Amino acid sequence: MAVKRPVVVDPGTVLAKVVHGKKIRKQPGKQIAPSHPVTVPEATLSPAEISASPERTAAFDPRAFLAKLTTGKSKQEYQDGESVFSQGDPADAVFYIQSGKVKLTVVSKRGKEAVIAILTEGSFFGESCLAGRPLRIATARTVERSTILRVEKRVMVGLLHREPEFAERFLAYLLSRNIRMEADLVDQLFNSSEKRLARLLLLLANFGQESKPIPLIAKMSQETLAEMIGTTRSRVSFFMNRFRDMGFIEYNGGGVNVHSSLVSVVLHD
Repeated sequence: MAVKRPVVVDPGTVLAKVVHGKKIRKQPGKQIAPSHPVTVPEATLSPAEISASPERTAAFDPRAFLAKLTTGKSKQEYQDGESVFSQGDPADAVFYIQSGKVKLTVVSKRGKEAVIAILTEGSFFGESCLAGRPLRIATARTVERSTILRVEKRVMVGLLHREPEFAERFLAYLLSRNIRMEADLVDQLFNSSEKRLARLLLLLANFGQESKPIPLIAKMSQETLAEMIGTTRSRVSFFMNRFRDMGFIEYNGGGVNVHSSLVSVVLHD
């Protein structure tokens, strides 16, 4: 008997395969229009949403807490492709993306590079220093113009101790990202490269996330996309052309316009 290949479940996103214990089934002959709104079912809330009411979630803004810091922080503007820190650098600060995107990569001893994640506006990174890690195990580099806030380790620790609400929400963010990384691993193990690419594009466009969707994502090389989903550049090119022909994406100047209808690729059995 053939084993059915599972589709990755991302809590808090429209990429969830199971809702209220039942499979989502496509109705024959029914397609999702590009302008169709994406709804996040209540049963698939992320850890960040579970730990707070809608009112608290809407009111919480890390920047409000970070703005209280008078010392130990600095803000810097980065151009596309600039390094924030490199693998092997001292781990002495936590970073927060005020705008833009950051790519995290790791290079093996043999020189092979792997993309860990693409982080968007509102993301923290470099937080492993809080667990006592002395050196960076990854390289952080911008993939578009970005504004990034740097908070020294000692100052961040003090903020977590003084502000219970910030500490609670920061922990919820880390748990949510850990679940996302687990989902990425399952995605790599069980799903086709086509589904992995569709899921990645939806995540980059923030569909199903707490923040507002940004359907127009910055242009990203096909080599980078291939590294992130574990396939070749030629396969990415093939699927991107297919998505375009099916009306799921559009090339728009320097970026890619992602339609919510792309979710049908992820949910298709």
